[in-house]
Amino acid sequence: MSDEHSGLLSRLEEALTAQRYNRVVVQNYCRYARAFLCDLRAHDIALTAVTPDYVSRYLRAATRRFRDRRGRAPGPTWASIPRSGIHALLRMALGRWPPEPEAQGSGAMLRHAICHAYETWLREERGLSRASVAALMWEARHFLTWYLEQSGATELAALSIQDVDRYIDRRSPGLRRRSLKDVVERLRSLLRYLHGKALVPVNLAPHVIAPMLYAYESIPSTLRRDQIDEVLNVTRQDRSPIGLRDYAILQLLATYGLRVGEITHLRLEDIDWRADALRVYHSKTSARSVLPLMAPAGEALLDYLRGGRPQTDHREVFLRARAPYRPLQCIYSDLRRRLHAAGVEPPGKCGPHIFRHARAVELLRASVPQKIIGDLLGHRSTEATNIYLKLATEDLRAVALDVPGREVLS
Repeated sequence: MSDEHSGLLSRLEEALTAQRYNRVVVQNYCRYARAFLCDLRAHDIALTAVTPDYVSRYLRAATRRFRDRRGRAPGPTWASIPRSGIHALLRMALGRWPPEPEAQGSGAMLRHAICHAYETWLREERGLSRASVAALMWEARHFLTWYLEQSGATELAALSIQDVDRYIDRRSPGLRRRSLKDVVERLRSLLRYLHGKALVPVNLAPHVIAPMLYAYESIPSTLRRDQIDEVLNVTRQDRSPIGLRDYAILQLLATYGLRVGEITHLRLEDIDWRADALRVYHSKTSARSVLPLMAPAGEALLDYLRGGRPQTDHREVFLRARAPYRPLQCIYSDLRRRLHAAGVEPPGKCGPHIFRHARAVELLRASVPQKIIGDLLGHRSTEATNIYLKLATEDLRAVALDVPGREVLS
């Protein structure tokens, strides 16, 4: 093996060890990475010339060699170990893996150029959040791919409202009205951009009609206090690193009604232990709040930081429980698992927002002014808080007025 390849393997071992991978995993990854480098050298292929197809062919050949040597096929997940080792090597050596697919053909090149410019415009000129940009870009890529493939066009000058209608008809099966309205709004954004850049001669955005939604027409899902207590009690019994992490997250949800992004973006410096304060960055409004650090939430955070959080250079509070130790991006599956373990099955949606809804109802029932509730939840206006009034149905019945009836004279 060349000195260059030996150096790569040494760097890979150091990088995996620094990310606190298990020692056995490090050895396995390096062994399979070494075999892959030997294959590249035997075929005189540079590391920079490796493609995802080449890696797939190599893994199929490795599976056949396994079968020939041992007289049996490997387990269904065997290839995941060499694949992970090879991918770790390529990410370290190339900086990015898998690489972005190259745009082939005039239509693909046009889509790639438009999407790149559109993403830059959304982020830099409109100043949208990362989540909003991701949602808008997903729709833009799929719409442009669909239109350019089905029409065979090499430009967008002939794009018509009929094309947009056909795309919406294709997207609408299985979508609720709220989801379909989101699709339409994302398309309108793209169409306005295309017209503003003179890629489409007519502004089609005003002609794209979304389903009519009525204010406060639906009642969001929520939890009762006894259900929240049951979830917390069951999760608290799990003293594993994952259990400590999930319990701290649940305490933040139940105490403050935080959004997912506000939890995943929480950093170590946002916890002021001396002042018993918690600084929250509201991901939806880009505002910041300073909240009192309540004892249950503070104790849960302290238990996690002391006994559950991996030692890394990341400043985010909540991390993956397995290497590589990266900041959490999503908590939906963990939350559903904890709800199921506690035997709590809320009606409707069961995402983290049900804790947010429950917290708002508790504050309403405690006669907390609506403005203060909105400030705690990070709302820009009291209108955004009005939806939670629908959840306090029993309280609303208590203040209902009697409807006078007609007096019958004898």
